[in-house]
Amino acid sequence: MRTLIQAGLLAVALTAVPALAAPKRGQAAVDLDPASRGIVSGTGIEMRDIIGMSDRLVRDLLQRPDIANSQTPPRIILEGSRILNKSSQRLDTDMFSDQLRSQLLRAAAGRMRFLSRENLADVADERELKRGGQTDVGTRGLTRAVAGADYRLVGRITSQDARNNTTGMQQRAMQVIFELIDLETTETVYISEPYVILRAQGDDVVYR
Repeated sequence: MRTLIQAGLLAVALTAVPALAAPKRGQAAVDLDPASRGIVSGTGIEMRDIIGMSDRLVRDLLQRPDIANSQTPPRIILEGSRILNKSSQRLDTDMFSDQLRSQLLRAAAGRMRFLSRENLADVADERELKRGGQTDVGTRGLTRAVAGADYRLVGRITSQDARNNTTGMQQRAMQVIFELIDLETTETVYISEPYVILRAQGDDVVYR
């Protein structure tokens, strides 16, 4: 009798347990055009925006005769550490500087020179080895000093967020501005037209 009761209780317990849902199949990876809106898209800056900003900045600078057509190509420092992200979005500013430097180097074709201050310690070490006789002078000879810069390209990213608590809609306005600073006089010799993004969404998209 006890065995029958136990079997009955087990049957009732099993019927009370909801059936486990079949595991969902994942989405296979797909190749996307980096210049277009992706499958996962939110209110923040995306790769297509960075490419668009870079295109605009390259066109602007190459149209400036005092910068791109000077008799001696100006030396410019362009690094992600000087692109200040004050927005609410998490961003790797090296994506901006790398994209800008790559496009400018190719488009300028020698009309602008870019200096790396991020690798200054490596340059100093190599110069010391050459001058100490531990290595030869390489194939390009020695210079009296490392190259000095004429300009530094800096930027600032800001944002303003809004949320409708009733509908759950989120809106974000983002603005990106670049400036070219004369490193001898501190003069701003160029400032970009503000690149403004205004987007809204109902889904939660997290940028990592």
